[in-house]
Amino acid sequence: MKERYPTKKIFVGGVAVGGDAPISVQSMTYSNTHDVDATVEQINRLHFAGADMVRVAVPQMEDALALKEIKERISIPLIADIHFHYKLALEAAKWVDCIRFNPGNIGEKSRIKEIVQACKERSLPIRIGVNAGSLEKEFDQKYGATAQGMVASAEYNIKFLEDLDFTDIKVSLKASDVDRTVDAYRMLRPKNHYPFHLGVTEAGTLFHATVKSSIGLGTLLLDGIGDTMRVSITGELEEEINVARAIIKDSGRSKEGLNIISCPTCGRIEADLVTAVEEVEKRTAHIKAPMNVSVMGCVVNAIGEAKHADVAIAYGKGSGLVMVGGEVVAKLPEKELVDRFVFEVEEFAKKSDS
Repeated sequence: MKERYPTKKIFVGGVAVGGDAPISVQSMTYSNTHDVDATVEQINRLHFAGADMVRVAVPQMEDALALKEIKERISIPLIADIHFHYKLALEAAKWVDCIRFNPGNIGEKSRIKEIVQACKERSLPIRIGVNAGSLEKEFDQKYGATAQGMVASAEYNIKFLEDLDFTDIKVSLKASDVDRTVDAYRMLRPKNHYPFHLGVTEAGTLFHATVKSSIGLGTLLLDGIGDTMRVSITGELEEEINVARAIIKDSGRSKEGLNIISCPTCGRIEADLVTAVEEVEKRTAHIKAPMNVSVMGCVVNAIGEAKHADVAIAYGKGSGLVMVGGEVVAKLPEKELVDRFVFEVEEFAKKSDS
């Protein structure tokens, strides 16, 4: 795994993005933003699920005007997502913590100048959000909806903001497929020091979005690319956060929480391993201390994995062992193993935190 690219640290509200800050996770509400109660409810759901910041769509002026009350009722950084109508950004900038605009549909550069001035006045960062499906006409005609076209658009708009003496920038280069997304981020990364927001856009339902995002965003994270990210899923809000956190952890970019090692189901399993692992996941989801835990269902690999785990269950027929640091601490009937295992995990976490 490569070291993360050194990037400029900016702040979205109180959340640092880039530099040595942890990779942050964000999502987006699907309510009509002017429905303040519904939008606040969704933002709070995302906050509780572990989102670091939340973006809301601002397609109409009534949405922009609702941002003041929304901001007063939440305790997480708020990002306004702007397309087409630059005056919405000018109103949104009065209340939010960041403006995201799409240079492919915002129109004349004089409009971007006004957005930049509004953000300067409130010390707000801007995300230049380039999408393959909505490139500016000149880049689309020259390159088509390619990685090269996305990078050309991003470079042009970065320079435009820099020429206005604005450098609190983050950048995204999103396509609906993995290849173009990864190629674009890799191509642009050595050319500037701004933090990157990662995402495969329009990735589909939970299954397909998880696969696409794991391949694409995981690849980039292993390359040392990425400072904040969203997993785009057609589905429940919380799933975006869960999948994003898992990608960050399993790519090795975060050590927070449990790494659960469990064997695939096969004919050698001597216990109800599926139920056991599901229960372990639920009952340990709150633990933030980094640790490797093993829940294994037969004698072939169970002891070997358990010896290398911080806490482990090694199932046998009708009973099994609980091990801590490679040492057996209990031999119990099958129905008692998970309870003892969870107890040992919580005790291990307390020691890690002390």
